[in-house]
Amino acid sequence: MKADTTKYFHDRWVLLLLSANAFLTLLTVVSVLTRLQGGGDGFIVQYRGNLGISAFKTGGVEQIISFVAFALLVFGIHAFLSWKTYQIRHQLSVVILVLGFLLLLTGVIVSDSLLTLR
Repeated sequence: MKADTTKYFHDRWVLLLLSANAFLTLLTVVSVLTRLQGGGDGFIVQYRGNLGISAFKTGGVEQIISFVAFALLVFGIHAFLSWKTYQIRHQLSVVILVLGFLLLLTGVIVSDSLLTLR
């Protein structure tokens, strides 16, 4: 088991993707928490384009903080799944990390868009 762990952390693609995922997770956490310092209670948490004039739905701070929990969970789960599947197939492990990267990137874009509308 020790040899597989060191082999996993010595793989260049895995390290690159883990670093990119960690950066996006940190970016999400920092950007959401710094924008919450401004205070206020009404945050736009949803946009429903089919509702017309009432397309924007407001919510509280806990719904915005859920973006932080989402980023941390995505990073943790994808890193764990990638580590476990590395023994089986190297390409599968890299694909899991790439999908996590895309999910984290989408989370950064959506949280930034919603917090800009505030």
